[in-house]
Amino acid sequence: MLFSEALEIRPGLTAVMGSGGKTSLVCRLADELSAARVIIATSTHMRQVPALQTRVCAVAPGTPAIVGTPCGDGKFGPPEQSWAELCTLADYVLVEADGSRGLPLKAHLPHEPVLPQEAGQVIAVLGLTGLGRPIAEAAHRPERYAGLTGCAPEDIATPERAARVLEAEALHTRVLLNQADAADGTATVTLTFDGSTMAGRTLVVYETLQWYNDTLASHTDLDDPGQTVHFPEIGTTAVDSESGDHNSI
Repeated sequence: MLFSEALEIRPGLTAVMGSGGKTSLVCRLADELSAARVIIATSTHMRQVPALQTRVCAVAPGTPAIVGTPCGDGKFGPPEQSWAELCTLADYVLVEADGSRGLPLKAHLPHEPVLPQEAGQVIAVLGLTGLGRPIAEAAHRPERYAGLTGCAPEDIATPERAARVLEAEALHTRVLLNQADAADGTATVTLTFDGSTMAGRTLVVYETLQWYNDTLASHTDLDDPGQTVHFPEIGTTAVDSESGDHNSI
């Protein structure tokens, strides 16, 4: 399935926010929709491209028009033309509406993201490579991110906390989970827990993917060896010569 189909991209202006692959998504959508008239632009800053145009009068199908204002440092900014005008020139206007300094996770200040009034849909991108890492390391504006999840910046960014940020901000109409570890869409999530009481036990990990109250997918196979972890019970017959117990320092 195409990204444009999965995200249900409709004609008009689509804003892309978040972190962990906004530019890649905008370019991918532009490529998939290239049979129509497509404009790529930004409401903040985006990497400079050779084909940048400062103004457009017409857009033809086949090659997306990239419209903006050069601003130095290898980037370009918002176009001189209004969003309303650009929407009359193209079937799809794809706008990168956020910045995250290359980090996979982000929380927003009140003035962010910069969403055009004409945006009919807002896609939030979330980089899965940020999960399992300290929030202070993986998130842009980590203090804000931690505040929205009720934890500290030194705490781990978990799927639950990432979902809590999206829910608290409520800025999007669709979410793209990006930066999966493998081409088949799998991702590695680190689970941290105290295993000191697990000796001699075999655990089976169940997984449920939920969006609000809707279950999107689940894996609850009790006999799946790929989800099974055994904790061996380790002991010793050696004793401490002074105390007579099995503990040594």
